[in-house]
Amino acid sequence: MLSTIRTFLKLESAAGILLIVAAGLAMVCANTDLKHLYESLLQIPMGVQFGSLQIHKPLLLWINDGLMVLFFFLVGMELKREIMEGELSDAANIGLPALGALGGMVIPAGLYWWVNYDQPGDMQGWAIPMATDTAFSLGILSLLGPRVPLSLKVFLVSLAIFDDIGAIVIVAIFYSSSLSPVMVWTAGGCLVVLLLINYSGLTAIPLYALVGLVMWIAVLKSGVHATLAGVLLAMFIPLTDATNRNHSPLRFLENELHTAVAFVTLPLFAFFNAGVPLAEVSLHSLTHPVSLGITLGLFLGKQLGVFLFCMAGVWLGIARLPRGVTTLQLYGVAILCGVGFTMSLFIGGLAFEELQRPALFDVRIGILLGSLLSAMAGYLVLWLTLRKGGVREADD
Repeated sequence: MLSTIRTFLKLESAAGILLIVAAGLAMVCANTDLKHLYESLLQIPMGVQFGSLQIHKPLLLWINDGLMVLFFFLVGMELKREIMEGELSDAANIGLPALGALGGMVIPAGLYWWVNYDQPGDMQGWAIPMATDTAFSLGILSLLGPRVPLSLKVFLVSLAIFDDIGAIVIVAIFYSSSLSPVMVWTAGGCLVVLLLINYSGLTAIPLYALVGLVMWIAVLKSGVHATLAGVLLAMFIPLTDATNRNHSPLRFLENELHTAVAFVTLPLFAFFNAGVPLAEVSLHSLTHPVSLGITLGLFLGKQLGVFLFCMAGVWLGIARLPRGVTTLQLYGVAILCGVGFTMSLFIGGLAFEELQRPALFDVRIGILLGSLLSAMAGYLVLWLTLRKGGVREADD
């Protein structure tokens, strides 16, 4: 079990470093003579047509609406596995990360509302500072080396899972446009087909993939965000194979997709979404209600929400600190949860996709600044509080 967790964490850490590189390249492209080439790349038109059914989007939206489905599919499979046989299958392990995730959503959203309550046009961005980027956070945690207790890393991963659940629900409920009844019913029909396939004991992955593709198209055309098709499909992938107890279709797919998502999907998303022209940054843009609300939500709201809700659970006796972890170390991880980046950019694009570029510019400035402050402060607190050799006791 420990070797599996270590392998996963090493992969996530490497992915976090690659995300930083991809975001850095986007910043270089957006602030050099490559700017026009970069912006043209984002808007390359691409289309697919089957008879009267056609899908035409710029390359940016093919990344955000199409390629990111793989990310949400992977999140869904990890969630199913964790609930059925992983960390979240034990009720004793659920309390602390669940409370932390709840606080990490409520307080940041409240801070954003407090800054933007008199700006009705900007209120749709309330969910942007609620997200935590697992890959980035673990990447920063890995910079501290073997001093970090494994239990602290597992806590961060568990909290991020609950955080992802919250993000999925929010996207489904609050960021869906006008619905198409025909396509909603089509997607529902696909769910029934998946249920029958799963119930019959079939484990052929191509069969699930075919139905999943039809469901993705239906969800894309329905008005609900297309990435939710990935989560729904994941819930029907069998964890076990009745004909071969040594084979798990879900684990197989999870292992196969981890590398592709970590080293292709997320870096591409970061590259296509993180390019901010710094020449346009000014005091006004930094203090704009949108960017200020996001920055405060990620940097202050996240750390306060995660830490205070976790400690309240410990004080009330409904949760317990991870073994070998101190209160200050928990606080350091709570600060790291303010690194929103991937999911924050994703939700920001949904919240302001109908508005002009200045609004999206303010969103990205707030996300980058809030995430940067959280990364530096979280690293500093953990560097000061983690003692050499402490990890050996915790792991033992």
